[in-house]
Amino acid sequence: MKMILNKPNLSVDISEAVKPAQNWDAISVARLIRENSTAEVSPSFLYLGRTETKLLRDHLADAFGAASVMTLNETYYMGLKVVSVDADSYLQTGGSKIIRSTYLPSLLNAS
Repeated sequence: MKMILNKPNLSVDISEAVKPAQNWDAISVARLIRENSTAEVSPSFLYLGRTETKLLRDHLADAFGAASVMTLNETYYMGLKVVSVDADSYLQTGGSKIIRSTYLPSLLNAS
């Protein structure tokens, strides 16, 4: 008796299966910042690879105009200083800063 097995089609276009992000995801960045924060300390730097730098630049250009974001030097995003790193893709927070409300409680009550 001869058995014939149908082989599944395993030819998958990898470029479709593993697509890089097309848009800046502010919610994911906020989640990353929150995960790396405590009640007293939060990160001070947002490190971005070339892909993420381009996505952020495009995102800010949509909001503020392309002329205003020619470069991300001295740019702060969600309270973190943006630092571009020499990597194709990278997204991480670093450094630490004390959250103001813990050492300046009088500012919370100011009107």
